[in-house]
Amino acid sequence: MKKQIILSLVVTLILVCLGSVAMAASILVKEGARGHAVKTVQTLLIEQGYLTGEADGVCGPQTVEAIKKFQEANGLEVDGICGDGTYSALSGGAAYEPPTVETYGGSGRLVYVSATAYSPQDPGLSAYTASGTKVRYGVIAVDPNTIPLGTRVFIPGYGEAIAEDVGGFSGSHIDIAFETHAEAINFGRQNLEIYILD
Repeated sequence: MKKQIILSLVVTLILVCLGSVAMAASILVKEGARGHAVKTVQTLLIEQGYLTGEADGVCGPQTVEAIKKFQEANGLEVDGICGDGTYSALSGGAAYEPPTVETYGGSGRLVYVSATAYSPQDPGLSAYTASGTKVRYGVIAVDPNTIPLGTRVFIPGYGEAIAEDVGGFSGSHIDIAFETHAEAINFGRQNLEIYILD
């Protein structure tokens, strides 16, 4: 009995650690990505002379080219994708800090939701949302009777998202879009506090 209790505690501790890793601050900026992470990378690229113009939070061809130039100049793998390694070099060793609700004015209505994840790579799912936009990081699927389409939300550990899709569920549940199937699987199912910004 004592061994079973100890084993149960060890398994619980491992699961808690794995859950923490899943929500740990990391960054993935690649073509088509949008939001705070992209804007942060663009700002650093502009400051270091690799990108001109304004940090608009949209990773298009110019941002990809700037990332490639930075990678080449710093002896990194040249793939045009800013992950943790490229970001560390770009930021002088600092880890990416995801936005907090204060980033968006520090206010919002707190809502408790059950959350799952999906991606455009999931088998059998469309690459487009119910609103006609592409499924991408920064999109959530909702029950429009609970959270209307077009609503902006802040999800701690993820960032800002907009309700552009609907799912086959009802009530206080959201489906959070990620870029890859692996990221969606890694997120799993979680109970979260999110902020309604609108």
